[in-house]
Amino acid sequence: MSASATALLIILATVGAGSFIGFLAGRRRQMNLEQWTVAGRGFGLVLVWLLMAGEVYTTFSLLGASGWAYSRGGPTLYILAYMTLGYIVSFYILPPLWELARSHGLQSQPDFFKTCYGSQTLAALVALVGLVSLLPYVLLQLVGMGIIVEVASFGGIHRPEAMLIGAVLVAGFVFSSGVRAVAWVSVLKDVLLLGVVVTIGIVTPRHWFGGIGPMFKALIQVHPSHLVMPDPSKTLGHTWYISTVLLSALGAFMWPHNFGASFTAKSAATLRRNAILMPLYNLLLPFAIFVGFAAVLVIPGLADGDLSLLTLVRKTFPAWFLGIVGGAGALTAMAPTAILTLTAATLFAKNLCRPLFSPAMSDGQVASLARRASIAFMAAALILALTNSKTIVGLLLLGYDGVAQFFPGVMLGLFWRRASLVGVFSGLVTGIATVAILILTRHDPLLGLNAGSVALALNFLVTISLCLMVSRQPTKSTAIQA
Repeated sequence: MSASATALLIILATVGAGSFIGFLAGRRRQMNLEQWTVAGRGFGLVLVWLLMAGEVYTTFSLLGASGWAYSRGGPTLYILAYMTLGYIVSFYILPPLWELARSHGLQSQPDFFKTCYGSQTLAALVALVGLVSLLPYVLLQLVGMGIIVEVASFGGIHRPEAMLIGAVLVAGFVFSSGVRAVAWVSVLKDVLLLGVVVTIGIVTPRHWFGGIGPMFKALIQVHPSHLVMPDPSKTLGHTWYISTVLLSALGAFMWPHNFGASFTAKSAATLRRNAILMPLYNLLLPFAIFVGFAAVLVIPGLADGDLSLLTLVRKTFPAWFLGIVGGAGALTAMAPTAILTLTAATLFAKNLCRPLFSPAMSDGQVASLARRASIAFMAAALILALTNSKTIVGLLLLGYDGVAQFFPGVMLGLFWRRASLVGVFSGLVTGIATVAILILTRHDPLLGLNAGSVALALNFLVTISLCLMVSRQPTKSTAIQA
């Protein structure tokens, strides 16, 4: 059997097994809106950990980290810093958020803003911004999946076909099993991802340099500037690093899918324990970064840094192992794509269509619309992914710029009695407008600062100033601070 056929067979078997688990997850359960979106709020620590790991550790962890290590060098270390800090933020924010969600039956991020600030308009704006921000994250997964399968199969399946197959399978098990599919597919995905990344992170430097230490010594001798900031383009320096770490840490659980995933937990204590354990998963990221640094010396001159890990693995390992890498990578894209698609469909059906166009829709009708919308959203994302040219990390940072603007409204709504609709709405509009202007005019970074962090600072300034000037509305729920 040829190398291509061997790798392709293993990839298809792995993807098939993961998809079967996804379809099976919703068996014998009525997929009403509550079950489809938050699984009846019954997940214990293991499933919550797997669900959130499935959302956080994606193709970005496999290709993006190594790709930036290859092309950007030192600034890549922001990934290790922001994720750890993000879990600290989640320890304090997610438990009271869960209490509110249980009391009021919240199922999505806009539900929180509507309950907290009493405004359907604000909730609709949050839903719209969430949809726009989720789109580049879905593109990231689809593009990553196409790269992984194409390279790992030695071209046996080309990138467009790989993305199409993956998109169809994800749309199918999301439609049938909802959020339970994501949690159960993540079981297989996480086992494979952990084994693959640790193996290639240790074996690759050892194979080419005799170990991780000798690899860094060789890199310092050949490219001493690659391990420091700023990056080779001279734009990502210390100011960018600090502002990006802060923005990403505050925005990590402002993603609509991470926000909603917290509602699946069976208790607030489960979320606190999860915040303590999640950093353990962060230990796999340095291994992906090691491969990117090794690739700088072994395969210099790659036009696309996101290909560095797979290209080096293909030069280092036998075909059967490359098949395992391809299968693990495909599932690493499919699990987060599933929750992203589910979340986007829920935002569209529940928080845009029902309040704006058909307020009389029942939860059953919303659930039916959301399931159909998940297929349409996946189709649209696939079309855009086929024409996308941004790097994987670039796509992620673009999404973070948008979702981080929700942080003032969430934090102040949970912990400050003076938080008001006027302040939060105005701050959010200011933040989103600033992000859009800076990115569209190509002023990111601005004076060395991440554009999203500049927008977030203005967002906070406007929000707090107007909250101090305008008193809290008497109709607004105060259950959050109780």
